[in-house]
Amino acid sequence: MTPRTTELTTFFATNPDAIVCELTSVRGSSPREQGTFMLVGPAAIFGTIGGGALEYMVIDHARRLIASGRAEEAMDVPLGPEIGQCCGGRVEVSLRYVDAAIRERLAALVMAEDAALPHVFVFGAGHVGRALAQMLALLPVRLEVIDTRREELDLLPQTIASRAVAMPEAVVRTAPQGSSYVILTHDHALDFLIAQEALARTDAPYVGMVGSETKRARFSSWFKTEGGDAKALERLVLPIGQQGLGDKRPEVIAALAAAEIMVHIGQREAEIARARTPKSLGVVIGR
Repeated sequence: MTPRTTELTTFFATNPDAIVCELTSVRGSSPREQGTFMLVGPAAIFGTIGGGALEYMVIDHARRLIASGRAEEAMDVPLGPEIGQCCGGRVEVSLRYVDAAIRERLAALVMAEDAALPHVFVFGAGHVGRALAQMLALLPVRLEVIDTRREELDLLPQTIASRAVAMPEAVVRTAPQGSSYVILTHDHALDFLIAQEALARTDAPYVGMVGSETKRARFSSWFKTEGGDAKALERLVLPIGQQGLGDKRPEVIAALAAAEIMVHIGQREAEIARARTPKSLGVVIGR
């Protein structure tokens, strides 16, 4: 069971009366896109439709519906001075009481969304690896930390998936399509082997390695000697977190690298999304 699925199960267990609030139409600028939903219970919320005045207004309206026993409503909200927001767009929001059928479909939807999250493999559970893992754990990715050293993995929070592996480079060969790879082990030779496998995966949005320009030069030389394609080296981010701060503290490197990883993943997802037509949750959960 994924964390969001667990959270949804807990929400339904403690909020038998709930309203699903969905953005069914978005015109102009909006904090979230069409199809985004949240669940509102008497004292709890699951998800978000963007926060701010819009969300507070919808939550208040949903709770009035729960209190009055009304099962369905629609809102048409201009995101302008009228509600204290300056997005400039307009949204339509569907509010519906969650019955057993909708609950089942929402659970399936959340499970499917979690299953579709991009995988990120962090190789190395040292200081930077642990800091990066804790940041990525807050983001919409499926994270796994790989190391040869069980004692280092044991220092991670128990909620973060981890695995002790004798040959970490072999993990890359069987990783799901579209996975990203961040390489921060304690052994440069092992880093090189993992990077060699990762660069062979042309489906990877991100391949990054901790280090310096000197390490990049050494890896490039070794990679070409091993028969690697020089063009593939253009895809390698080394050093990671290339925002130019020059700060070598693990937490700072991790913060910059996490942003960098999400940018690369987002660019790949945007390419895929261009071919898709937005669908509202109303199509998914039925009428």
